[in-house]
Amino acid sequence: MFSYRHGFHAGNHADVLKHVVLVQLVQAMTRKDKPLLFVDTHAGAGAYALDTGFAAQSAEFQTGIARLWTRAFAPGAIDDYLAQVRAYAETVAPAPTSDTPPSAAPTHYPGSPQLAWQMLRNIDRLRLYEAHPTEVDVLRNYFASAGRRAAVVASDGFAGVRACVPPPSRRGLVLIDPSYEDKQDYRRVQDAIREGLQRFATGTYAVWYPRVSRREAQRLPDQLRRLASGDWLHAWLDVKRESPDGIGLHGSGMFVFNPPWKLDQALGDAMPVLAELLAQDAHAGFGLDFELD
Repeated sequence: MFSYRHGFHAGNHADVLKHVVLVQLVQAMTRKDKPLLFVDTHAGAGAYALDTGFAAQSAEFQTGIARLWTRAFAPGAIDDYLAQVRAYAETVAPAPTSDTPPSAAPTHYPGSPQLAWQMLRNIDRLRLYEAHPTEVDVLRNYFASAGRRAAVVASDGFAGVRACVPPPSRRGLVLIDPSYEDKQDYRRVQDAIREGLQRFATGTYAVWYPRVSRREAQRLPDQLRRLASGDWLHAWLDVKRESPDGIGLHGSGMFVFNPPWKLDQALGDAMPVLAELLAQDAHAGFGLDFELD
């Protein structure tokens, strides 16, 4: 839907969970020599300023990245994520000196396309879909110098899954993360996964979803589990009690088809810490379940 702009939510608790998982996925999948195709079905603007514009208006990053930014130590998956956010932030704003102590939060935050871009190798490729007419122009400008390594497509990302898989290298990571403002997105996510697995059964597919007071959201994890014919992993994080009026995001989840080796261990260490650091009330919690051969 064209009303949705991810900039309002950049760096919030849902972004933290999504990007902690994404960094682990890209890190694991770039260890092999063969090329990797990364597909983002709802890529947004690529990266975001937190000190101006939409993000500064909403300040949702204060519930996410700002809670972790000054941590001296965290489990490996969280440290890996913070290292990537810092690497991006320092390319946009210089690292603090002894005369300028570190801030409580970064001034810039990488979206999923930027995180993948800075972690992928020269042999790897990105295909980024965005249907919002303003966002896709921003995204095109952002990746204007990337050459053939990054393709930005002004199109429906759900259909993009069909167009992209299987890649010639037979190695692919597909991130499916719509806004879900349109309740049809829940069905379309399932359709995209079903067709993706039929066409490319060994691909890795990562689905982000919101934990909200909506029947479609509550049913989605079980529906995704029934689509899995191989390994799967499901991680969810709640940061507060569900709102009595049923409005608002109280958490989010990631469902991964064909997760790489040891992702369960990395998240097993990270999820309790995320739940503790991102908690907004006593109802914060997490879950992690999986089926691995």
